[in-house]
Amino acid sequence: MKIDKAPEHTPRLEMAKLAPEVYKAMVTVDAAAKKGLDPFLVELVKIRASQINHCAFCLDMHAKDALAAGETIERITQLAAWEESRHFYTEQEAAALELTEAVTVLTDGFVPDEVWEKAAKHFDDTQLAHLTAVITVINAWNRFAVTTRMVPGHYTAGAFKH
Repeated sequence: MKIDKAPEHTPRLEMAKLAPEVYKAMVTVDAAAKKGLDPFLVELVKIRASQINHCAFCLDMHAKDALAAGETIERITQLAAWEESRHFYTEQEAAALELTEAVTVLTDGFVPDEVWEKAAKHFDDTQLAHLTAVITVINAWNRFAVTTRMVPGHYTAGAFKH
């Protein structure tokens, strides 16, 4: 049975070609941000922020990268409801996911002290600085991708490794 899918949208513009200095700077910041953090944790954080921001391109990319690195499909699919499925994640990962949500959704005006304190129990100050940077950078990437309508589905795992 053939299912007709909706047509693929086209991107509005290509940031990497039109603003190459900005793009290269983002790639550099992204690489620096994740230093010293567990690569699986980084991908979980990037996927969760991308879910919140409805960034299909980044979801496609980071889910594929996570799977290629050995992450499980269960942990990726449960991320949208991680609080109900905490048993899939470590306490450190749960604290990082909670911090990701607080930093990503700043409409409340601040990151609650209790969220920060919980993360601080699982990460030292240097790791917290890098985790905050990873969360901030993926939010910036999400905004670039959503605004420019980057098309999901064509990314190959590892294509943007730096």
